[in-house]
This record gives sequence, structure tokens and C-alpha cells, in this order.
Amino acid sequence: DKNSKKWYNVCIKNTEKNSMTEHEELLMLRALAAKQAQELEASKRIIAERDEKIRKQNIQIDNMIQALLHARKKLFGPSTEVTQMDGQLSLFGSVQGLAEQLNLSKEKITVKPYTRVSRKPGVRQEMLAGLPQEIEEYVIPADETCSVCGAKMKAAGKRIVRTEVEFRPAKLIVKQIVQQVAKCTECGEAGSPNVKSHFQKAAVPVPPLAHSISTPSLIAQVMYQKFAMGMPLARQEKDWYRLGLVLSRSNMANWVIRCSQDWLEPIYWKIHEKLLKCEMIHMDETRIQCNKEEGKLPSSESFMWVMRSAASEKVQAAFFYYSRSRSGDNAKKLLDGYKGCLITDAYAGYDKVPDVKRALCWSHARRYLIDSIPLDAKGKEISGSKGAEGREYINLLFKVEDEIKDLPYEEKKQKRQDASQPILDAFWSWVEETAAMHTVNEKLTQALGYCQNQRKYLETFLEDGRIPLSNNYCEANIKPFATARRAWLFADTPRGAFANGVLYTLVESARANDLDVYEYLKHLLTEMPNNHHQEDTSVIDHLLPWSEDLPEQCHLKTRRKKCLKQ
Repeated sequence: DKNSKKWYNVCIKNTEKNSMTEHEELLMLRALAAKQAQELEASKRIIAERDEKIRKQNIQIDNMIQALLHARKKLFGPSTEVTQMDGQLSLFGSVQGLAEQLNLSKEKITVKPYTRVSRKPGVRQEMLAGLPQEIEEYVIPADETCSVCGAKMKAAGKRIVRTEVEFRPAKLIVKQIVQQVAKCTECGEAGSPNVKSHFQKAAVPVPPLAHSISTPSLIAQVMYQKFAMGMPLARQEKDWYRLGLVLSRSNMANWVIRCSQDWLEPIYWKIHEKLLKCEMIHMDETRIQCNKEEGKLPSSESFMWVMRSAASEKVQAAFFYYSRSRSGDNAKKLLDGYKGCLITDAYAGYDKVPDVKRALCWSHARRYLIDSIPLDAKGKEISGSKGAEGREYINLLFKVEDEIKDLPYEEKKQKRQDASQPILDAFWSWVEETAAMHTVNEKLTQALGYCQNQRKYLETFLEDGRIPLSNNYCEANIKPFATARRAWLFADTPRGAFANGVLYTLVESARANDLDVYEYLKHLLTEMPNNHHQEDTSVIDHLLPWSEDLPEQCHLKTRRKKCLKQ
């Protein structure tokens, strides 16, 4: 380099001046060579460090690109978790051999091509049977003559041209409640023991909200539109205006909160009480924003905890509970006194719940492996990846569950020992073998670590035929909440957020019991103000979503809905 050349020229000049000996010149040249070797080694070290930095950055960029492709696939791709394959499932060698050993041959897992099923006779009649009917008849005018010869016409009969369903928009009616007052003919008269006249009023039902234009039907419609159909109050405000009623979103929010506190919370807490008596409960949590939570920024996250009774339970209900944090203390409080089996994801907060049997969700393990599968620029999976191989093992577990789903629970447990246990043994061997390999795929490393760390709870389903393989039962109840949250965005106050939990509890529990959500809410808002439940809490049991005492109009007409399944 320049410094070495400069130093060398100085040495030459000094040599010419001092007339150095050959030995001295040799020593000088050796020193110069040693210095240049040191500088060369330092340059190589810097280049190696830069190459390693570039290599790590390239790996990071690749992982970020894969994360972006997976995020785009989740946003715009199919929402199903079922493996999307054309034709037959593509099993890897070891997995395919295991499937054949377990009598899960390729012939049994061939995807059948879709064929359009012709509509069965009578489906339309069955679908329309429960609707009121009208006849719109068109007749020939009396003075009309034959279009061929001009002679008079004589009626010969009628024929049905077509059957239509007409939509008639909802309408609002102003209803005035009039109370009759009667006067006693004896009180206040001469000779009566009662000196004062007595006036007696007719019994009038107590309204949900005093001094308000609201009725059970109006409030129930507001609740139904928001919590069952996902329509925010701001949009409802415009719809009510179209119907001729000026009803502000703040007024509707006040109705929902007050009716929740005054009439619906007793049913809400009774559902929670019944859930704690179940032997198997699903649980999960999801985010919610509350603008005016004390001590928190409006943009900070609060949480909605969700409990759901398992499919094997007699009581079918969901329970939503608002809290300002995701602390495991909330789960501990909600499950105080519970001794059964808890099916969740691997969130560490559930470890605070004592005296429960933990079972984890295999769908979460499969999602981690799916996220590790590399995608090409078009978002298609690149074949031959370890993530796809691990996914096939878990798919086999779900296939076994699908084949034994209709068996009694004791027999299902035995079938799991016979079929699912060998799959698990092969899967854990694959996990250990794959984890020992070097990989730059961060998602795969995380997925393998998740499976290894949660192995104990992932295998709990083998112990009882009632324990499901996944937590999807609970997530299905969260989905309507998460979908609607994109529209209404936030709860303004903690009272409103808690009322959200109360209403989603009633709506999802009603759906779980095949109830007409609107009619059920209307029934509750009619009965609760008038049933004196404060004095006799047992009357609440007759209003629970699974109660056999609910009126007929609260139940969906399932007999006439069979046509929808064809």
C-alpha cells in the first residue's frame, strides 16, 4: 500500500546515505515483509467478517420475504386449514409407509372430484312451507274477445305461472301504552269502612328502560344487528333514519349498556356458573381496544377472554369476559374452583390455573409448521420442505379423528391408542431428527421448539376420548367477534367493553343451542324486568339458552331448514 511504499523509499534513501550492509538490508526487507503479511491478514479478517455479515443479512432477508409471502397468503389466500392439494394427498415416504401400516391407504384419502348434485323434489316446497302465503291472480277482462275470431271468452281454469318470494321492508309503529283506572264504588261512600276513595290501575308490564321510547323488540333489533350481524351502531343510525326514526349511536350504546347491566348480567353470570360445572372447557383470548380505560393509552390493547364448553358436554355455551390485560390472573379468576380438563393454546398465562388437566391444540402446532414452509414468488408452496413433511404427520392425526368421530368416547380412546399413538411416535422421532439438522429457516426452528416444549400437553388427548384434538371449537366462537371488530373497531368505555362481553355471550350461546338470536334477546328483555328474579334467582334457570322452558318462537325452525343442508 502507499504507506509501505513510502516507508520503503525512506529506507532506500537511508541506505544510500548510510551505505547499509547486505545483512542490514536483509533484516530491513524481512521486517517489511512481516508488516505486509500482518496487514494482509487483517484485510482478510475484515473481508471474512463482512462476508459473514452479508450471509446473515441474506438469511434475514429470505426469512422476511417468506414472512411477507405467508402474511399475504393468510390475507388473500384460502382461510381453511385443510391441506390444499390437487387430487391425491402427497405423502412423504416415511409418512406414506406409516399411513399404509395404519390402514390409511391412498385409496381411502383420495380427494373425490366435485359433482353437482341435482336438487331433490320437494326442497323448494319445504323451504317455503313456513312462510305466509298470498295469491296474486290475473284475470281476463269480461269484455275481452277471442284474439283469433273475436268471439266471447268463457273461463276454462287457472294455472300457476311461478312462485316468488317478496321482500317487505321492516316498519316502525308508534305504540302508546294506555292504562285503565277504575274507582271503587264502595270506598269513600257513606257507611264504608274506608273513608277515602280508592282508585285501582290495570297491571302494565315494566319496560326495559323507564321514560324511554325503547321497547324489547327495538332494543333486541339493535343488539341483534351489532352482535349477531356485525353492523356497527354508526351504520344502524343511518338505517333507522331511512325507516323514519332519528336514533343516535350514543343513544343506542346507552340502551345496550343499561339493559346489559340491569337485565342481562344475571343470565351472563349464571352461564359462567354452569360452565364451571363442565368437565371439559375450551379457552382462548383475543384483543379489543378500549379508548377510556384508566391508566392506559387509547391505542393500547385490552383483551376479551372466551370460555366454551366442549362438544361432549350437555351444556353448550360460550362466555366472553373483558379484562384490561392478558395476565394469567384473569384465567385463574375465571376458572376459580374448576377441576376439569382445560383445552387451550400454549400461552403461559394458563399455567397459573391450578388443579386442571391441560390439553393443547394440534392446530396451533400445524400452523407453526405451515408458516415454516417456503413459498415461491406466487405464494405457492415449494415442495420437499421439512415443514410440509411435519404437517403431513399432523394431517394423519386429524384424519384418524375424522374417521372415529362418531364412535363412543371409550371406543374412541382405544382407537387413538391403536392408530394415533404410532403416528405420534413417528412424529416425535421426526421432530428430534429434524431439530438436530442445521437450518437457516427461523420459522421451522420455532415450530420444532414449540412441539418439543409442549409435547406433554399435546399428548393429553390420548388419555380421554372426549378431549378434542384442537381448540377450534372455541376459535369458531371468537371468529364472529374478530370479524365484527374490524367494523366497530373499539369500545369507548370499560362499561361498553364489558357489555360487549355480555351480549356476545348471549348471542353465541343462543347460536350454540339453535335459537333465533333476535327472538331470544327480545324474550329476555320482556321477561327479566317482570319476573322478580331479585327475590327468586331460580327463575333465571328457565331463561338460559338450553332451557326447555323457552317459548317456541325462540327456537329456529330446524325442520324447515333441512333444505339448506342439501
